[in-house]
Amino acid sequence: MRESNDRVRDAVTAAKLYYYHGLTTEAIASEMNVSRPKVSRLLSFARERGLVEITIHDRDENLAPLSSEIERRFAIERVHPVPAPEVLGEVGWLERVAQYAANYLNRVLQPGQTLGCAWGTTVSTISSHLVPRPIPGLKIVQLNGSGNTRTYDNRYAAHILHAFGENYGAQVYLFPVPTFFDFPETKQAMWRERSISGILSLQQEADVLLYSIGSVNAGVPSQIYSGEYLEPEDVRNLEANSVVGDLATVFFREDGSYRDIEINARTSGPPLELYRSAPKAICVVSGKAKVPGLHAALKARYLGELIVDEPTARALLAFDDGVGNDATEPSHS
Repeated sequence: MRESNDRVRDAVTAAKLYYYHGLTTEAIASEMNVSRPKVSRLLSFARERGLVEITIHDRDENLAPLSSEIERRFAIERVHPVPAPEVLGEVGWLERVAQYAANYLNRVLQPGQTLGCAWGTTVSTISSHLVPRPIPGLKIVQLNGSGNTRTYDNRYAAHILHAFGENYGAQVYLFPVPTFFDFPETKQAMWRERSISGILSLQQEADVLLYSIGSVNAGVPSQIYSGEYLEPEDVRNLEANSVVGDLATVFFREDGSYRDIEINARTSGPPLELYRSAPKAICVVSGKAKVPGLHAALKARYLGELIVDEPTARALLAFDDGVGNDATEPSHS
């Protein structure tokens, strides 16, 4: 422990000399009486441990019109377009968006707050890029259940939620119910149980929501569609109802309607009105196949803030302009 404390202290000292006082690594090495490689290791350690937070005030105006136009058209509070070249492909776009979202969360989350967190491919990728920052009194609650008939545990979702909890030193509240119930009556009975109603209350009281939009045709498939959570009959029902996407396993159509879609009576996800009423609802989206769902969710005001890669953001505007479906086909490059 002593050695660890000394390393943290030295890393903070090196970071102050480098970032506050503008000293070179050579000058810092001389002042601290260590080698230049050790200074570089200390600076890397400071960044990795969250001892240093780097904020870039981007003066490049290239993406400003893009964010402003999306904000104007959809009356959304804030849009964060993440630079990503088209040739990088959807896996690369997702990595960049996830890195941005992970860093942005450190600026958003405050002591004593509750974070409502969905699970899935996008949020899982964000969890792998989190930057350590202890936040006293933070609670993290799972937004939708994660059990299914083929996997009798919720390790996938639990791993994601616990990664967030460990990163922030937060209390994690898992949601130990199926993703989809077999019968609406079973769900209604479970929702009356005190242990479950407590989780539901935490969801409704969340200060910040973190989630993405699911799409069956995404270049990087959404977990709900690739992980055998849906039965063939469910998929046919979604097609018959012209479903364009889902938020935490609650499915919706192009006009944002969702309550009369049969499977939603059995889903464990929260009513979509929650995303309208939450103080801060952050949706992270990457991939052109998600554009129809993103467009519908924006029109229905299910987003407070949007973090999105640049190619998908441009495809969204093209889709809104009525340009053909080519803009929403997934890229596999």
